[in-house]
Amino acid sequence: MDRLWSPWRYRYVSTAGPVGGCIFCEKAASSDDRANLVLLRAERNFLLLNLYPYTNGHLMIAPYRHVATLEDAEPATLDEMMRLTARVERAMREVYKPGGFNIGMNLGECAGAGVPGHIHMHVLPRWFGDASTTVGETRVLPEALETTYDRLKSALGA
Repeated sequence: MDRLWSPWRYRYVSTAGPVGGCIFCEKAASSDDRANLVLLRAERNFLLLNLYPYTNGHLMIAPYRHVATLEDAEPATLDEMMRLTARVERAMREVYKPGGFNIGMNLGECAGAGVPGHIHMHVLPRWFGDASTTVGETRVLPEALETTYDRLKSALGA
């Protein structure tokens, strides 16, 4: 058996995970943005890094209001979410110079939503051949979340 040593991921594997409540609502209510990896707070939405990223730079845009569907969200919230998505795309192009992006939502548990009760937009920078960062069907991310946080926060002007 091959082993991939990644001591920085110990925090993830050594915690029990969320004990109820909504992770987005909890992070939105907290004032410790760095500890919660909140990059930017807008009027109706906030940006935060994904704790378990698929690629370096993987972040999410979530409304402050706890809503499970797009139809339940206010139009102004959705408008701001899309404007923030464009702002993130611009910042990620500057910081990471990706070849493309995966941008989208999983609505509902059967659709793959990890937090099915609170909509959120995923933004993932992608590169040609980025599947080559996979070892034994395990994706290897070379950048620590704290570094990603600092780089994107600066690029977003937050």
